Amino acid sequence: MSLHPTLQPYADAWTHSIEAISELVGPLVEGEWNRRTPCPGWSVRDVVSHVIGLDCEMLGDPRPIHTLPRDLYHVTNDSQRYMEMQVDVRRHHTAPEMTSELEYVIIRRNRQLRNESRDPGTKVRGPLSTELTLEASMRAHAFNVWVHEQDLRAALGRPGNLDSPGAHIARDVLLAELPAVVAEKADAPRSSAVVFDVHGPVEFLRTIRVDIQGRGTLETAPALGPAATLTLDWETYVRLACGRVTPEAVADRVKAEGDPELTGAILRNFTVTS
Repeated sequence: MSLHPTLQPYADAWTHSIEAISELVGPLVEGEWNRRTPCPGWSVRDVVSHVIGLDCEMLGDPRPIHTLPRDLYHVTNDSQRYMEMQVDVRRHHTAPEMTSELEYVIIRRNRQLRNESRDPGTKVRGPLSTELTLEASMRAHAFNVWVHEQDLRAALGRPGNLDSPGAHIARDVLLAELPAVVAEKADAPRSSAVVFDVHGPVEFLRTIRVDIQGRGTLETAPALGPAATLTLDWETYVRLACGRVTPEAVADRVKAEGDPELTGAILRNFTVTS
């Protein structure tokens, strides 16, 4: 095995999620591909198209030459236009076309991973002509594919894999964004602490401490007398952090204690990816 040990968890998470997606969509009849998912404007077909497109980019394939329609209400910025290209170009593909392309991409990506010998710090191409390390790229990819697996499960009424390898990658990716959410976006008071108590298939207790300069840090130690505490289940945490639901829609699943203005500001700014 030539894959660097630090990259193996991301490869394993991607493999687990992509095989789950293939298993989910394989038996679908044509009409089920049009079911709406939690992703704004995207059907099951669109999410699978996006996943195929993500893996094509990991393979280094050229991007499709395609003009987007002008009436896509959910596409409002350059990042969304970039992502929509791989989706819209497949909007009229049949179920067999979708599943066969997915399977072919999986075969190619598995071959690529078997032969991957680059160092984790190697710079690779990212979205919108950005540059990032191979490790960061594989981490983001494992995270994205797991989140979209969950989108498909929600659309198809097939819950599962909330504690899979991809779920643990997602936990770490989302937790890394919490200090900015609390200290910068929600403007938590200086020299304060906010506790997140998450239960369910993935459980954790984390504290965001805000120092005298207003910088936030993530800690595992519990805080005494925090300014706020948010208690929620893992699935709700993911759906909020990934912009799949509004705070109002899941108010009954989130227990907020402490400063109501602060908890409200945190929940309003909780989405870190969409």
